[in-house]
This record gives sequence, structure tokens and C-alpha cells, in this order.
Amino acid sequence: MSITTDTTAKAGRRASRDLHFEVEQLYYEEAELLDDGRFTDWLDLLADDLDYWMPTRTNRLRRQQALSVAARGEAAFYDETKESLAWRIRRFDSGMAWAEDPPSRTRHLVANVVAHHVDPAEHPDFAEDDLLVRSSFLVYRNRLEREENVFAGRRTDVLRRHEDRFLVARRKILLDQNILLAKNISTFF
Repeated sequence: MSITTDTTAKAGRRASRDLHFEVEQLYYEEAELLDDGRFTDWLDLLADDLDYWMPTRTNRLRRQQALSVAARGEAAFYDETKESLAWRIRRFDSGMAWAEDPPSRTRHLVANVVAHHVDPAEHPDFAEDDLLVRSSFLVYRNRLEREENVFAGRRTDVLRRHEDRFLVARRKILLDQNILLAKNISTFF
């Protein structure tokens, strides 16, 4: 079996062990930054043209599962850019974000990371060197004395190489729950 460096031969294939390790390290760094409340540093992991989207869900019969996730332009918990996320973070620091004063304590767990090379035939908006990465997450959030929330779900990211590291260029967050029991959703995923 020969090893090829032709990018088109990699399209749709799983990332190498080294690339997979690099992706996991990016996600662990991201989790640490979010859990430490270092949101401005977290922004540095995001591409300038970021698309950060968390659509809502509804319960549907099996035959209607394709309709259970809101489409673009429909209801979403998050439909953000890097600029709008930066605005949210500045608001946290201003003391005017009452839902985060005192701040939440979070723990982000990331698992089941699977990385593939983007297939430009299927995703013409992405470059040949981008990675399509799926991961599962569990986010524990505690605020005040008795406020606890657990969010579980899946992320589908497009990671883009920028200089010596990957940046998150697209993120679709799909929560497993369709009704949020949290009093607010000021947690980043």
C-alpha cells in the first residue's frame, strides 16, 4: 500500500493519526480555556469568518426525523459570528451580563472525536486542506448555590489550517435535549 500526498486522494478519508492527535489537543485546549473563563483567549481559536450555529430541535415521529432539527433561518439558540461572540464576551466583562454575574463554573468534556479530510465535491465552500470533525460533548454548568445544568450533544466542525495550527471555521452544535431546563444559555460549546 503506497502513501500518497495527493490532496484529492485524501478527500473524505479519515485524518492521519498525527492530525487526529492535533485536533484532539485543540479541543482539550479549547475546553480548558472555556472552563477557566478565558474567553478572549478562546476567541483566538476561532477563524475570523466563523459560523457558530446551534439550531433548536423538536420531537418528531420517526418518519419525520428530517424535520426535527431547525433549518437555517429558523429558530436557533446560537447563530453567531466571531464578532458577535466577541461582543458577548465584552458584555461579560462589563458587569452588565446579569446571567453571568457571579459567573458560572463549567466543565467541558469532549469525546468520540472523528476527523475526515473535507471532500470538495461534497462541500464546495471548503478548501481541500480543511478537516470535517465530529465530536460528542458533555458540559456541566453550576451557578450560585443550587443551579446545575448538564448539556449533552454533538458538534460538527470544519477546521481550517492557519499558520501552524487549526482554527474552528464552522461549528454546528446539536443538543440532545430539545427543551432547555437552564434559566439561560450563556455557555459556549
